[in-house]
Amino acid sequence: QVQLVESGGGLVQAGGSLRLSCAASGSIFSINAMGWYRQAPGKQRELVASVNSGGSTNYADSVKGRFTISRDNAENTVSLQMNSLKPEDTAVYYCKADVGMVVGGEYDYWGQGTQVTVSS
Repeated sequence: QVQLVESGGGLVQAGGSLRLSCAASGSIFSINAMGWYRQAPGKQRELVASVNSGGSTNYADSVKGRFTISRDNAENTVSLQMNSLKPEDTAVYYCKADVGMVVGGEYDYWGQGTQVTVSS
């Protein structure tokens, strides 16, 4: 089994910054893509940013230039630096990892979610 543990959410004023972190542990052979998704009340879960094992990144248009995703392959962690936050960034943020298992197979795992609230 694999566990993803997130940290770093909270309440911040518009224009402020937060940093989210996610650590993966368990029967991990390799991790391909890692990413952050978010889900606001009444809306579908959406991709915020992702990074593959080679370091290539992908961002939602709404966060480009404000958010930066990074990962540490040795530690199996992924972080999301969020700057210039806006009220519309308010959501539950989820970490996701595409994990190759020690026993074989490849599966997607999700964290439990962390609340980010941006006040105007």
